[in-house]
Amino acid sequence: MIEILHYDVFTTTPGTGNPAGVVLSADRLSELEMQRIARTSGFTETTFVLSCEQADYQMRYFAPELEMDLCGHGTIAALTAIDSHIGVPATCHIKTKSGILPVIRLAHGMFRLRQGRPCLHPFDGDVEAVLASIGLEMKHLDERFPIVYGSTGNWTLVLPIRRLVDFQRMMPDHQQFASVLADYPQASIHPICFDTYDAQATLHGRHFSATGSGSIEDPVTGTASGVMGVYYRKFMKPSVSGTMITVEQGHEIGRSGQVKIHVSGEGLNHNDWKVEMDGQAVFVGVKKVGEEEADVETLHLGF
Repeated sequence: MIEILHYDVFTTTPGTGNPAGVVLSADRLSELEMQRIARTSGFTETTFVLSCEQADYQMRYFAPELEMDLCGHGTIAALTAIDSHIGVPATCHIKTKSGILPVIRLAHGMFRLRQGRPCLHPFDGDVEAVLASIGLEMKHLDERFPIVYGSTGNWTLVLPIRRLVDFQRMMPDHQQFASVLADYPQASIHPICFDTYDAQATLHGRHFSATGSGSIEDPVTGTASGVMGVYYRKFMKPSVSGTMITVEQGHEIGRSGQVKIHVSGEGLNHNDWKVEMDGQAVFVGVKKVGEEEADVETLHLGF
């Protein structure tokens, strides 16, 4: 049997935040088996922890239908699992498909993960079609800010929206995503706005998963929040030295959580900036998957 550890991430309360699966000591699993386990587990992403000569750990991240280069909440979940079993050093490095990334263990179960090199790409497609793909119209767009593709490990389209109430009406049609996102058909769509539920939060967001990923919506998204930090510094509150923001997400689907993002580095060239994410996770339970079949036994899970 394969044990999948269930953590809720970017929260301290089980049943909120972003659920993630973690499989420790995954060296003996093939890529096909990892994908099958991720599909069976039902999490938006499942993290597989492997041994590594180039870094302290290697992590691979699988959505139900495809492998991801990087997963912020999956990394925090895996670090928390490792820490609870054998302990995580004060500093360490993780090998991912986005590169070897440094981690700092903070107090109270928090970890700080450096994300991949920030990249932005202008969106020159059909704006009305993109808005329609999530059930909105041009009147909902905040035209003060640009629509851009962004990545700190995975590509997403940042879509500025005028009002918080408009997030309640969003209805994603994932079949349209690949065609309306012609430059990056593998990208997700990430609407954001200045209005927030929590007065202490900087920005609110939702995250609609990429076509073919096997999931519909990610409750609280680490890598997309990193992109939001870069976007905020470059377009919303321009700064030549750095910024820190708190991103809230998940309220519309009953799984609220928060991510802290630090963007540092001098100058205006976002490619040279450093993006770091703070997060924590809470243990919820265990799923056991048979190695020869796809049936799942669920133990004391909170969902």
